[in-house]
Amino acid sequence: MAAALPISGLIAWQGLFDHAHLAPGQTVLIHGAAGGVGSIATQLAWEVGARVIGTGRADDRDVVLGLGAQSFVDLEADDLRQVGEVDVVFDVVGGDVLARSTELVRAGGTVVTIVLPPTVQPRNGRAIFFVVEPDRAQLADLAQRVRTGRLKPIVGAVRPLAETAAAFGRDRRTPGKTIIEPVTNS
Repeated sequence: MAAALPISGLIAWQGLFDHAHLAPGQTVLIHGAAGGVGSIATQLAWEVGARVIGTGRADDRDVVLGLGAQSFVDLEADDLRQVGEVDVVFDVVGGDVLARSTELVRAGGTVVTIVLPPTVQPRNGRAIFFVVEPDRAQLADLAQRVRTGRLKPIVGAVRPLAETAAAFGRDRRTPGKTIIEPVTNS
């Protein structure tokens, strides 16, 4: 479980709090809410008192709602516009999903993405692309949340090093973080 926390946890923390400045009572739309980063972002946003809307595929619904999201949008079957206005969009998907999400951001809101710099800006809002930064204090806070049970990273799969390419291929559909086992010298 420890391997599932550092990068995913820091991305979720920095995206929500350092860049989007998510606050209690705000509404956040989290794309990829069942994935390694999205699942942690969903839990952190819920814990801070935000209204969380998670997105993913139909199979992700129960996982996302179990993490604290108040509602779920199936990106393959539902109309994303049904979400209404949000204060924050947290994106780990990119492409058309990110482009369609910018129209949902209310005035003064923020789109945060880790995929690519956004090509579309929300009207009267901000769009931010960032690369995670190491932060010892944030990582210590995340680790404490795991120890006390307030945060539960999801390990979706543990794969040997030889299967790295397949583990992260386009057809990968495992909720949570995929962990690659190091080669051990016996």
